[in-house]
Amino acid sequence: MSYYSVLGLQKEPFSTSPDPDFFYRSISHETALKRLEITIRLRRGLSLILGDVGVGKTTLMRTLLQTFKDEEDFILHMILDPGYKSEFQFLQSLVRLFDITTSSKSALDLKEALEKYLFYQGVDKDKTIVLLIDEGQKITLENLEALRTLLNYETNEYKLLQLVIMTQVELLPRVKRMRNFMDRIALKYTINPFDEPETKKMVEFRLNQAGYNNPTPLFTDDAIKMIYQLTQGHPRKIAMICHDALEIIVMKEQVQVDVQTINSLLEIHEINA
Repeated sequence: MSYYSVLGLQKEPFSTSPDPDFFYRSISHETALKRLEITIRLRRGLSLILGDVGVGKTTLMRTLLQTFKDEEDFILHMILDPGYKSEFQFLQSLVRLFDITTSSKSALDLKEALEKYLFYQGVDKDKTIVLLIDEGQKITLENLEALRTLLNYETNEYKLLQLVIMTQVELLPRVKRMRNFMDRIALKYTINPFDEPETKKMVEFRLNQAGYNNPTPLFTDDAIKMIYQLTQGHPRKIAMICHDALEIIVMKEQVQVDVQTINSLLEIHEINA
């Protein structure tokens, strides 16, 4: 029997998969989500969301997708890995992603096909085209320049492509060297890790989402404090430790995660506190 059913849970509460249903909206995440939605609806162009590994950028992106999923005037596309080695490969991937039919053989031809598509959808059909890119730190300078070209396509009132790049901070120095790209950023926002109270709220939120309704907390306050100290508020690390802690109390037939549980976890994984 899976551990979560033994504990009175209906689902896995601490999966590290980017499930929007288990996305705890901290102040930082909620601010990023609202500002992104406003920027996209106003069709202002480029948004850059920065954050360390494991702070929830991918889940934020999937949550943003859900925000617009029932709105016919928005066409959203997503790239999970933008690590294309050449401009031609990158442009080809965009043409396929946008479902553009073309026999173009050069990068210039592909750019023209993308331009026609953006003007047709964005002006003739009055659609808002959104391109979401995860792992933005993998984008080469050459392909950043290709994106800059696409951001040039606009009417007098709005940009034809709404580009959202989720990235680790290492992309920023590259972008700063491209002043004509940096100038196009309509929104730049950094997602911060949780503080200790938010760490507790995230744990409780995920347990509630998974169906836990026992009045006795599954994690003691001291255990939460220790989890925060170990993870420094990074959501992915919190989820991983909480998952392993629940497995331990099931194996030991305990009803609650306490400091001793976390200590035993440290011994198993040789984690430095």
